[in-house]
Amino acid sequence: MYEKKIPERYECGISIAMKVLGGKWKSLIIEYIHRGVRRPSELHRTVDQANPRVINMALKELEDYGIVTKTVYPGLPLKVEYFLTRLGESILPVLDAMEQWGNKHREEIVPDYSMPDKPPCAGIPPLLTNFEFSGKLE
Repeated sequence: MYEKKIPERYECGISIAMKVLGGKWKSLIIEYIHRGVRRPSELHRTVDQANPRVINMALKELEDYGIVTKTVYPGLPLKVEYFLTRLGESILPVLDAMEQWGNKHREEIVPDYSMPDKPPCAGIPPLLTNFEFSGKLE
């Protein structure tokens, strides 16, 4: 079994948040589950830049942290869906603040970026509605 050489420290809340949200796809997976993309095959199609194995590993980690819950429905073919837990829903304002910050500073961070004709989230409802980040999260 792999043992980390440098022990993780969790005195700082940012370290805990990064443990949960860190990685290339976890934030997007949480966002898409919130928007109604709940089945693994739908997530694989929606986050098509990621390998399905990577998405499955991220889902397992999010489940282990209590961010999502996995529901398996009986019958054939087997049906699996993921839902946000209460803890997972508490992350949504953080993701919304990250999205607002990214949109506001896109040109500074990625100066050569050109918006596609169809945004990546087209056809999916916004993450949150009528939410403005005040700088204080509960």
